[in-house]
Amino acid sequence: MPRVHPTALVDPAACLADDVQIGPFCVVGAGARLEAGVELMSHVVIRGRASVGEGTRVWPFAVLGAEPQDVKHDGSATSLEVGTGCQIREHVTLHRGTSGGGRITRIGDDCLLMVGCHVGHDGRVGDGCIFANQVHLGGHCRVGDRVNIGACTGVHQYVRIGDGAFVGGGSIVVRDVVPYGLASGNRAVLQGVNLRGLRRLGLDRGEVREIRRLVHDLFGPGEATLSERLQDVGAGHPLARRIVEFVRADSTRRYLPAELS
Repeated sequence: MPRVHPTALVDPAACLADDVQIGPFCVVGAGARLEAGVELMSHVVIRGRASVGEGTRVWPFAVLGAEPQDVKHDGSATSLEVGTGCQIREHVTLHRGTSGGGRITRIGDDCLLMVGCHVGHDGRVGDGCIFANQVHLGGHCRVGDRVNIGACTGVHQYVRIGDGAFVGGGSIVVRDVVPYGLASGNRAVLQGVNLRGLRRLGLDRGEVREIRRLVHDLFGPGEATLSERLQDVGAGHPLARRIVEFVRADSTRRYLPAELS
């Protein structure tokens, strides 16, 4: 049976795996689904339709599945999904989706969301992401896999951040960040590529140079428009092709201005 502290309030309609642990003063609502090995430390609130994947640990005063902060939301059923093996630290807030934005907010597997992070309604966060303290994502953001975002960074609604990107702490990100891009500043600019992330993938020097050259060709100095550059750019490496596909996709927010060396 789940281990539920006597001071916790768990709705009988909540679905709990046998080895779930729920600590003191937690509140778990009727729509919650907690998979095997989930641990709620204490003072955690789970509201609405919210599922938490296997082995995820949630620290005190986190709130999962609260109503979206969107005045257009009509109150209809929406949901939050948190993946497996995540660490959701103190005071994190993850809001449900909205009826007009896809109805779901999703956090991938093996993510670390440090103290005070917020993922707004209809957001999508990929696998293996690390958000340092007080990273705030507005509604409808799309974050790829293995993205690192430094502390006290704000991300504007609808912004996309591609796989493997790195955003420095204290940044304000109002436009899209390409996969494996390196960005920072208020307002953030594209400063190059995430060399450490590329090396972790096992790319050799020649492959890294190809990725750097591609990003420079797309966003470096010059009079040509991005559309014109996309017509001329070559992308042989699979990761380079992924960057080109990301840039060719529809962008609500356009792309960060570049200050490339």
